[in-house]
Amino acid sequence: MEKKKVYRLRPHHGMCLAYFEGKGYSSSFSSHVGQMLEILENGAEIKLIVSGDEICSACPNLEKNMCRTAERTALYDRSVLELCDLRENEILGFQEFVSKVEQMILKPGRREAICGDCQWDEICRKKKSRWEK
Repeated sequence: MEKKKVYRLRPHHGMCLAYFEGKGYSSSFSSHVGQMLEILENGAEIKLIVSGDEICSACPNLEKNMCRTAERTALYDRSVLELCDLRENEILGFQEFVSKVEQMILKPGRREAICGDCQWDEICRKKKSRWEK
């Protein structure tokens, strides 16, 4: 039996993907994020990591495999882990993960305290989360 792929995912991407609308650093990056969102929403398992993940792999902010905003995004990741009572390297279903992000961060209005300094904050502020039930 073939082993199911586990996708590496930064915890803060649970918030980013909730508001993703195809705008981004470049058209190729936006296309990649859209493809990853489709894969993840179709029953994928994820491993939560505080470093470059499947989404970051196409990001133009990567320089020699390092993110230009590594310290700030690591803070975002650690905040999501803490608020959702999750651990780095934890493996779980993508749907379970985004449900926790929605219930523990997005619905109670905690997103802006975590990543309100992000350049994409305006998009997130104006939209409804795709995970909202």
